[in-house]
Amino acid sequence: MHALRPLLRKSLFNLFAAGLACAALLAPRAASAEALLLIEADSGKVLQAENATIPWYPASVTKIMTTYVTLRAVKEGRLTLDTLLTVSPTAASQSPSKMGFPPGTQVTVDNALKMMMVKSANDMAVVLAEGVGGSVDGFSAIMNDTARKLGMTQTSYVNPNGLPADGQVTSARDLGILARAFLRDLPEYEYFVHIPAIRFGKRVTGNFNKLIGRYPGADGFKTGFICASGYNLVASATRNGRRLIAVVLGANSGTARAVKAAQLLERGFAQDNLTWLRPSLGAVDNLVPVDASPPNLRDEMCGPHRKRPASDDDGALIAVNGGATSGSASATGGEAQISFFTAGLQPPMMKASELLASAPAATEPVLVYTGPTRTGTALIAAVAADADQQTASKPRGKKSRVAKKPDAADKPAEKPKDTKTAAAKPDASKPATAKPVASKPDAKSDTKTAAKPTGAKHAAAKHEAAAKPAEKPAAAGDQAPKPAKPKAATNPAATKPAAKPANNS
Repeated sequence: MHALRPLLRKSLFNLFAAGLACAALLAPRAASAEALLLIEADSGKVLQAENATIPWYPASVTKIMTTYVTLRAVKEGRLTLDTLLTVSPTAASQSPSKMGFPPGTQVTVDNALKMMMVKSANDMAVVLAEGVGGSVDGFSAIMNDTARKLGMTQTSYVNPNGLPADGQVTSARDLGILARAFLRDLPEYEYFVHIPAIRFGKRVTGNFNKLIGRYPGADGFKTGFICASGYNLVASATRNGRRLIAVVLGANSGTARAVKAAQLLERGFAQDNLTWLRPSLGAVDNLVPVDASPPNLRDEMCGPHRKRPASDDDGALIAVNGGATSGSASATGGEAQISFFTAGLQPPMMKASELLASAPAATEPVLVYTGPTRTGTALIAAVAADADQQTASKPRGKKSRVAKKPDAADKPAEKPKDTKTAAAKPDASKPATAKPVASKPDAKSDTKTAAKPTGAKHAAAKHEAAAKPAEKPAAAGDQAPKPAKPKAATNPAATKPAAKPANNS
């Protein structure tokens, strides 16, 4: 008996260790990992769930609910796709991505939905919210009521576009429920979740969902990104009459989320003959929510280790760590496999290079425009008018710089004359002539100084400029004459054109 005690203790220890290992496998991963979910659209059967019930910031996948609520209002006759909505100051003030229309611009429900779902336009989300719910708060209340009715128990909304807000929370589970509801309740409006590209005026914008037009059978939904959430994607695809929905939350690039979703879908379509080997995970509605706070991935997504500021349409793997997502079992480039219970039976995984090697399938962008619904020649005129407005407003800054060189040669009395005068006459008594002497030729500083010099000083500038034609390249950096350096350093105006920091969150 005494001889058996060591063996018994060893057996009990091994059993305890095995129990801990099983518990570690069954417990959800740390909140810093991605959340992954794969379900059947028709039955709601869960094919894979990984961190699927951990709360998460939704970012722009919020717009799936905005579209659902809007189209339910259309279906119930409370408005139509042709209803004209007006861009309010609140809508116009939203952070990018947005269309950028000034307050007072009118757009139909149909065009606003297309712009919002393809370009992820935050201003159009607010336009729709105000048109359907009267205000952002009113529409958010409708969104929350709809979420409760659908069984989205982990979701709350405070805005219609997913811009950063503490109370804006969801989960992969709830997004799977929402995507199923959209396909079930609004089949006649599915078109809005898989438009490959839109054309507004001269500008063409492709869908940020990189699976559209690339992955065989891809037919929906929506991307999202804020620094706190990472790169999110809800995607659907259909093969042989079987439709699957994949949810990826917290990937570290736009490419990574597309590859992960493709991997999930590929496995799902290949599982038909292996289902008897897999434990049943039940239906998506029965997944048990985790009581926790959503992870904040701001440092990981937008910290100093990123090669460049992250954005929703980022198409590159921009993590310096070689593409691996910290805290995840999968590589962002799609080269490594996500671990499965029956991993050895899985087909080879898709690679990022295979998924994104070519451009999306050729397709004609869908025309979007401002104003009421139009057809035929009226539609052509509306598109042309939007294009003309883009031409008149957007390139203005570039034109000023391009025009500077011929003006300096032919019309010294115009803007560039002051730059030359300041370089040629460092002892000029009027301080206005010294202002433009900055190493950067900026249109703003030229405009300010053009109004100040007197006519006599202009005439002097003409002769001085002719005497010293080599002074001009100094402003562009080709030469560095001595008078230019101290002027740029001592002149307070030189600090004015400093670029404003961009806000990418």
